[in-house]
Amino acid sequence: MSTALYQHFPIFAIMALFLGAFLIVLFGNIKPLRHAIALLAVTASLGFLIALVKPVMLNGEIIAYWMGARAPAGGYAIGIALEVDALSLFFGLLIATAVFVSCVYSIQYMRHDDNVSQYYTLFLMLAGGVMGLVLSGDLFNMFIMVEILTFAAVALTAFRNTVNGALEAAFKYLVVGCMGSTCILAGTIMLYAQAHTLNFAQLSAFIPGNMNTATVVAFALLYIGFSTKAFIVPFHPLAADAHGAAPASISVLISGVLTKSGIYGIIRLSYFLFQTMELGTMQFLLVFMGSVSMFVCVTMALAQHDFKRLLAFHSISQIGYVLTAVGLCTAMGISSGLYHAMNHTLFKGLLFLAAGAVLHETGTTDLGKLGGLSKKMPWTTALFLVGAFSISGIPPFNGFASKWMVYQSIYQKAVESGNIGFLFVTIIALVTSVLTLASFVKVSQSVFFGQLPKEYENVKEVPWGMRLAMGLFAVLCIVTGLFPNAVTTYLTQPAAAAVFNVANYINAMMGSGYAESVMGAAAPAAQAVTFVEVGVWQPVSWLLILIIALLAITIVAIAGQYDRVSEKAPAPAPVDGKYDLFFGGEQSVYSQVGGEDLFWGFKHNWRGYFSFMHELHSGIVNDYALWAVVALALTTLYMLIVF
Repeated sequence: MSTALYQHFPIFAIMALFLGAFLIVLFGNIKPLRHAIALLAVTASLGFLIALVKPVMLNGEIIAYWMGARAPAGGYAIGIALEVDALSLFFGLLIATAVFVSCVYSIQYMRHDDNVSQYYTLFLMLAGGVMGLVLSGDLFNMFIMVEILTFAAVALTAFRNTVNGALEAAFKYLVVGCMGSTCILAGTIMLYAQAHTLNFAQLSAFIPGNMNTATVVAFALLYIGFSTKAFIVPFHPLAADAHGAAPASISVLISGVLTKSGIYGIIRLSYFLFQTMELGTMQFLLVFMGSVSMFVCVTMALAQHDFKRLLAFHSISQIGYVLTAVGLCTAMGISSGLYHAMNHTLFKGLLFLAAGAVLHETGTTDLGKLGGLSKKMPWTTALFLVGAFSISGIPPFNGFASKWMVYQSIYQKAVESGNIGFLFVTIIALVTSVLTLASFVKVSQSVFFGQLPKEYENVKEVPWGMRLAMGLFAVLCIVTGLFPNAVTTYLTQPAAAAVFNVANYINAMMGSGYAESVMGAAAPAAQAVTFVEVGVWQPVSWLLILIIALLAITIVAIAGQYDRVSEKAPAPAPVDGKYDLFFGGEQSVYSQVGGEDLFWGFKHNWRGYFSFMHELHSGIVNDYALWAVVALALTTLYMLIVF
């Protein structure tokens, strides 16, 4: 085993964060020292992971790090281990980047809060928990890290406990989050009872050839457990509640970090641990849940009147893109899904920081009360627009590049498989993108443009530290959009290739030839993964996507029609000639739409759907817990039928 210094960097990246949390407990009352410790911890963690890019991403090495040098003996794992391949490192880099920028933002954003030392302790515990999860090579220690990050996230959600709804949001998160953690623990116990090991690589060699009812149930438990961390439907209301109550710097972590831990767990679970993604039924499950999350959450965002809750629903809608692409089980799909996961961390982090800046200066995120802030906060406005253009898929920002690749990968899957259902998924993705753009037109008008309310005439731009953090995300949004080939070549393609080479992952941990000796003919063969991508600026492909987009818009328009004759005719409105020039004879009641609700007409046409969603989202924790139970029951039943 290599003794190169960088072999120790994974554990250093994790321990830097936990050590920082411990030191802040000791010295957190000294403000300059507290900030220095936090910044040093997050910078060190990011630096250690950047140092692994060359050996892991570029050279294809897989680092197996055994605690206490307790390497496997006689083909049996006897200790706790970390294992870092290109997939682990990719997610680790996303986490470390988001944590670093959020920490920079926090220094000035949190300076007026009480108990700031406790904030930084929990902040670093949350970061360390997620980092430990993606770098761990042991299933039980993944569960331990899930517990750490869950309780840290709950505490940070309730940190500003005087904010309306903060304690309620934290309680909901605690209940459903603990249900998810319990599912992960129960699934881990069931697998250990059969395989007598917790090592992830060893389990990956044992489980595929020993699938039975118990392992199928364990699969369902683990899948639901990680789904709660990704906040995909039906767990999406948790994200909205948590984002709405938590400080903006923590919303960055919930959106850009916690959701990725769930996606990472689902990838490891389905591609490595159970190796089920060759089955069309498993592909259907991930693509279906991703598509539902995309559409449901973007429509929920359109109905919001709170800046942060709107961003929260958009966050899960974008995670739907990632899950859909991952579920395709193609090299292009995995690469595009990972690319969008990275971009989601960047542009959604930027948008939440912009929302935090607005809250910091105005004291509200109510879209109905804001407006005209571009006159007072020009830097925040410009940086927000970068994030809005990115998430809406406007070229040349990064969201356009990754969404374009997601569209390509879904369409290619439809052509290769001959399954017209994937063409419908492409339409859903395009409709979601159109509605996302519409939503951010609404937000831009409501918050930054239009008339400035009198109570905000003395609003000022946020401090330079907060602008610096937003600027870092904005620069990354632009760079990763302008150079998509560099991103895919050096980051997403190596990570995607790692997904399709499970045997390498097993053998790196357990020793050369272990996968073949345990799995026999069923051992996954090493694959030379190729990526066939259509250039971002190919005119023929643009024309094809345009045709599908027009079809998508037509479907939305037709679906929104309703029988006007059956409605009770409204009382005639008084004739008011001043509206004739602008509204062509419409009754004035239909023209009185504020900036926070520019798409009243769309919601009116879809009022049946929105009324149903309103009733479904009761806000009662018992209902959300019931959703988790029903989701587990249905997933278990589905798994038992298809396996």
